Amino acid sequence: MSGIIDLLNSDLGKQIIGGISQETKQPADKTASVVAMAMPILLGAMKRNASSDDGATNLMNALNNKHDGSILDNLNGLFGGGVNEDVKQDGLGILGHVLGGSQNNAVQALSKKSGLDTNSVMQILQVAAPILLGYLGKQKQQQNVNSESGIGDLLGGLMGGNGKQPQQQSLIESILDGNNDGSVIDDIAGMVLGGSNQKKSGLGGLLGGLFGK
Repeated sequence: MSGIIDLLNSDLGKQIIGGISQETKQPADKTASVVAMAMPILLGAMKRNASSDDGATNLMNALNNKHDGSILDNLNGLFGGGVNEDVKQDGLGILGHVLGGSQNNAVQALSKKSGLDTNSVMQILQVAAPILLGYLGKQKQQQNVNSESGIGDLLGGLMGGNGKQPQQQSLIESILDGNNDGSVIDDIAGMVLGGSNQKKSGLGGLLGGLFGK
C-alpha cells in the first residue's frame, strides 16, 4: 500500500491540492510539491511520536474524536468561501504538536526545495495538516485499527512500506533533527514514489501524476 501517494494522485487528492492552492493563493504546482513532500515528513514525525505509549494514546484519541475523517466528506464546504479560521488554527496546533521543535527545520527544508518562502509553506501546511489527520482517521476506521500498537503499522503503510520504510524513516529523522543537506527531501520523495532518479529530476516525476504531465 502506497497510501499517501494514492491519495494525492486520486481525484480527491487533486481536489485537496486545488483547494489549498486557491485558499493560499499559491500556484497549483508549487502547492502540490509542498504537500507531496510534506506528507511523508508529517507521517514520519507522527510515527516517531507514536513510538511512545503517550504519543500513541494521544494520536488514537485525536483520531477517535476530532479527526475521524469527516473533514473529507465535504471538501466543497471546506474550501467554498474560504477555509474556516478554526480549521487553520487546528492546523497550526497539529503542526506544533507533531513537529514540535523540528517545525522550523521542516519548513525551511520545504521552502528551499519548493522555492516558496517559509510563510507560504506554513500557510499550505496549516490547511493540509487537518486534512492529513482526517485521512489518517478514515484509514484507521476502514482498517479497524483499534490499538496503539497498530497505529505505527498504519502510519508505516501510508508512508509506502515496500521494505524501504525504515530507511525512509531515518531520512525523515534527519530533517526533523535539522541536519539535512537539502537533498534529503528528494530522497524521501524518491522512496515514497519508488523512483530512482528523483535527485536528477527534482519533483517532476512526483507531480506528473497530479497534473498529467
